[in-house]
Amino acid sequence: MNVLVVGSGGREHALCWAIAKSPLLTKLHCAPGNAGIASVAACVPIAVEDVDGLVAFAQAQAIDLVMVGPETPLVLGLVDRLTEAGILAFGPTQAAAELEGSKAFMKDLVSKYGVPTAWYETFTAAAPAKAFIREKGAPIVVKASGLAAGKGVLLCRTVAEAEAAIDEIMGQRVFGDAGNQVVVEEFLEGEEASFFALVDGKTAWPLAAAQDHKAVGDGDVGPNTGGMGAYSPAPVVDDALTQRIMEEIITPTVRGMAAEGRPFTGVLFAGIMIGRDGTPKLLEHNVRFGDPECQALMVRLKSDLLAVLLAGAQGRLDEVSLEWHEETALTVVMAAQGYPGAYVKNTEIRNLAEADSRPDVLVFHAGTKQDGDKIRAVGGRVLGVTALGATVREAQEKAYAAVDAIDWPEGFCRRDIGWRAVGESVSSV
Repeated sequence: MNVLVVGSGGREHALCWAIAKSPLLTKLHCAPGNAGIASVAACVPIAVEDVDGLVAFAQAQAIDLVMVGPETPLVLGLVDRLTEAGILAFGPTQAAAELEGSKAFMKDLVSKYGVPTAWYETFTAAAPAKAFIREKGAPIVVKASGLAAGKGVLLCRTVAEAEAAIDEIMGQRVFGDAGNQVVVEEFLEGEEASFFALVDGKTAWPLAAAQDHKAVGDGDVGPNTGGMGAYSPAPVVDDALTQRIMEEIITPTVRGMAAEGRPFTGVLFAGIMIGRDGTPKLLEHNVRFGDPECQALMVRLKSDLLAVLLAGAQGRLDEVSLEWHEETALTVVMAAQGYPGAYVKNTEIRNLAEADSRPDVLVFHAGTKQDGDKIRAVGGRVLGVTALGATVREAQEKAYAAVDAIDWPEGFCRRDIGWRAVGESVSSV
């Protein structure tokens, strides 16, 4: 098969790495790719927002299957355009991608179909949003409704913080048009987990659960990011909880989307908050693999990913099964100093080969580019150092040893990825 992966992040490097192992594969392309992806796929300089260019390339290269990694091209309707051109794609239509493109739409839909979630209200003006915040009190959550690269969720401990968040989103427009509408919702407490399901419009298969680390600093402090690390499996999501999440969250969402005339095909992500009583509630839906959760999932996946994606795109998920390695996979994200704010660019990263050659370690690239014989950091999140271990602690030790082998003074990482599973900081690792 001739395959195109769309994207340039660590998620797409992990997807390309997994697809490249498939005996079904003839040639793998990635648009636009990055310096790491170039080792397993032919990179083509087409931006993810260039829907016309991606469709034209897929037609010219006789692509058999397109796997769309990031949310932006999905929300822009890339899958619709590919389908119109007769090209098979795994991912939701533009109408179905609104589950992520509009948090307001998502909350309205899941509430309509009985999915347990936080109470909420949506606003298109600042004054009523602030009045609602004062009425409800704090802590409270303020979200930009549109796409904000994983940074549009503000956890506010005081009413003053929440009102300031409204000013930032709707007044200063720190997230641009994503802040035209805001969602103000209940602050849920408990333990978070990332839950993924593959969906072909009618069948939904649960994937292994993971835990992400959104805050920039150790101990979950500081602003939210696109994700500073993840590990899988997540011990908090056992078989019984998996069944509850499927029955109470995933299945009602899939059925609701079909009932609304927006049948969902692709990867359905559910951010879950597990309360002290063990009850799962939905925080948000995304319509693609998470980043960095995807890196941990792909390293653990035993099944042929390309065969699974093909079955999903053809509506045949009921014909395949998923097998996983029992080990824990843990990913530590290395980011450029300053991220998630303004960050340094074009710094050189050295000693990657030594880190990547360690047993049970894979270094997935995100914001990198090749500059002659040098690798340079050009993004905010730059590397996803991923390791397999018999336990979370063992995977931590391998991942952080590889991190420490990388020579990149302008980069940083959290030193406590996986702390929930081991119950302590790993800053000494």
